[in-house]
Amino acid sequence: MSAAVTRGLGREVVLTLNGPDRRGIVHAVSGAMVGLDLTILDSQQFGDPSTGEFHLRMHLGGDAAIDPVALETARTRLATELGADVDVHDPQEPHRLLIMVSRQGHVLNDLLFRVRTGQLNVVVPAVVSNHEDFRAEVEWHGIPFHHVPVTQATKPEAEARLREIIAEEDVETVALARYMQVLSEDVCADFPGRIINIHHSLLPSFKGARPYAQAHERGVKVIGATAHYVTADLDEGPIIEQDFRRVDHRMSPTELAATGAELEAMAFARALRWHVERRVVLRGRRTIVFD
Repeated sequence: MSAAVTRGLGREVVLTLNGPDRRGIVHAVSGAMVGLDLTILDSQQFGDPSTGEFHLRMHLGGDAAIDPVALETARTRLATELGADVDVHDPQEPHRLLIMVSRQGHVLNDLLFRVRTGQLNVVVPAVVSNHEDFRAEVEWHGIPFHHVPVTQATKPEAEARLREIIAEEDVETVALARYMQVLSEDVCADFPGRIINIHHSLLPSFKGARPYAQAHERGVKVIGATAHYVTADLDEGPIIEQDFRRVDHRMSPTELAATGAELEAMAFARALRWHVERRVVLRGRRTIVFD
């Protein structure tokens, strides 16, 4: 159970369960929650025949504040009896999200707007960039801006500074909002399932520079964007969300890029919201996403 939950709860909680499939899981969880005078507001589950695993997300509510001690006792008992990973989360507690960006600001702008207007239940304690381009805009939002330049020679020092910021700001997730530097294998390994990237195409396609010019040259009929967890395998991490739009020969590379920018912002926002709301189950190279 997260530290946020043990500090006290409101009237709602999200429970997630991942473990071996067997009969009676939903019954056991529902019974335990009824015993705490909680009502099921929403429940989704998936038994994966390819792995023999069962995945559950249950949103619960009550008429009074939830007792964190009683909830922890029930969580521990369920985990032991079912041999599963069981977690509970306070959906009202804002998620701490660090944003990283380079010189393209469309995804950053979209995220800052969504945070400012309450569309994403996150707190952004800092923005990190290898360029100074967006300092004024970020600081206008009242968010600290950290310029951490990166060269091949200074990459170890830059990543050491990034680790310091993550630790100092108690960051839960890092959002690469068109951050155009490849993170080292060590950083990827040390933050599994905690770094999310937005890629400028439907993976795996048109990697490298000038993706929309490549798409134009090939006469593509669909362009898109892919939000995925970051791993040491470049642009091959588990996919959370993808968005796409049909295009045709009348569109220039500039028009393709503008359309792609819209798709990137929308796909990334959905992926981050689902991640924050504990709707994404990460299993190896796959994800299971509850709507």
